[in-house]
Amino acid sequence: MNYSFEYIDIILLAMIAGFIFLRLRGILGKRTGFEGKAPPQFEEILKNIDPKVKNKQKEKFDEIAQKEFLRGAKIAYETIITDFSDDDNKLIKSKPLLSKKIHDQFDQALKERNKRGHFAEITFIGFNSAIIKEHKINDSLLKVTVDFVAEIITCIKDKDKKIISGDPEKIKKIYDTWVFSRDTRSNNPNWLLVDILT
Repeated sequence: MNYSFEYIDIILLAMIAGFIFLRLRGILGKRTGFEGKAPPQFEEILKNIDPKVKNKQKEKFDEIAQKEFLRGAKIAYETIITDFSDDDNKLIKSKPLLSKKIHDQFDQALKERNKRGHFAEITFIGFNSAIIKEHKINDSLLKVTVDFVAEIITCIKDKDKKIISGDPEKIKKIYDTWVFSRDTRSNNPNWLLVDILT
């Protein structure tokens, strides 16, 4: 009799163990060797589940992004200002940093200057300050307004190299407010100068 009871106990314990195993397997799942990697079709769903999520990082314009932007804005400012004095004006003519509106304004000023036979000499000395005045996003278009205070040496000469205005020996402080813009949905990281405020 004792043997039969022990036999029944073993069967009951085995059934309980099996039940617990099945429950754990149902809750925790079964290892298949593909853990950590979703099926390709599922990865595609994750990529496209919400396009706004992908743009969140691009739209973020926090302190770090602002510092990076200002570094680039200073380079753009100096490059555009000094290019305005060059004979070939490659940057302005190729317009990689300029919106159509600003390009047309600069191009018109260059044509008028050339028509008069004048040319400009501009030497960039440095920045006193460059401060973000405001930044705002409309849909996906981020616009940043920057107040620049810079020092330059500038003068305008005629075809005989006679000085018409300015002083090639005097440092001049200038105050400019420029507006830059970029589409946060675009993969192109470049900003465009879209306005110069007076």
